[in-house]
Amino acid sequence: MAAYHRPDTLQGALDVLAERPVTIAAGCTDLFPATQARTLSGPVLDITGIPGLRGISRDESGIRIGATTSWTDVIRADLPPAFDMLKQAAREVGSVQIQNSGTVAGNICNASPAADGMPCLMALEAQVELASANGTRTLPLSHFVNGPRQTALEPGELVTAITIPEAATRGTSRFLKLGARKYLVISIAMVAVRLDIEGGTVRDAALAVGACSAVATRLTDLEATLTGQSASDLSQHITHATVAAALSPIDDIRADGPYRAHAAAELLRRAIDDLTQPAKAAA
Repeated sequence: MAAYHRPDTLQGALDVLAERPVTIAAGCTDLFPATQARTLSGPVLDITGIPGLRGISRDESGIRIGATTSWTDVIRADLPPAFDMLKQAAREVGSVQIQNSGTVAGNICNASPAADGMPCLMALEAQVELASANGTRTLPLSHFVNGPRQTALEPGELVTAITIPEAATRGTSRFLKLGARKYLVISIAMVAVRLDIEGGTVRDAALAVGACSAVATRLTDLEATLTGQSASDLSQHITHATVAAALSPIDDIRADGPYRAHAAAELLRRAIDDLTQPAKAAA
């Protein structure tokens, strides 16, 4: 039987990681299916016994989401409207049982192109906190996930938290996705939009698209176009051509690239309209 480690401190986990390669386990909602076996092979490091890795906290620098925080924890948390999109995505992560077990950090470490949390966290300017026996470092989420099932984790490292800077907690947000069925769906396209609107004008915009490229993508050129615009009729600036150019959408069994680009543009327009309806009513 492979060695199974379940330390109750972060240092204990880092000590295990420093000694040998291990499989890091938390919710296991993706880890077990990926093995196609009844057990995990090799030594396993279960980090769910470390109290300090679970929970959501806030200070003057922003919001911190611990590595073993579940999707249900996110749904129940008291968070500002900028996090509504993350809560909406959390409710789309599999079934309620998956939401209870699956973790936010596990979602990004799995590095699936269709990970529901990725576009929301990217639109929140998320940073990934990594720890090892040699110390800690922080990477932007866009630099942490660098391909399908590929991350920047180095040997001996584990994710300890995802942090959101205070500036990204402003505004309101929306998450939408398209799939072939209503529940337990792997997305064809998904979008996350965060808008900070003041006096009817867009002060800041963050747009991210998932399931359309090898990794979730921020649409920085479109964000720049939207910033400074009137919130009224804002979605008119979202075109199929500009979205397709930003994404280089993929083809797979669920949909081809052109369809994905069209779907992403339509979802972005709908999300923006959802967020700007109050502004239109006031205009």
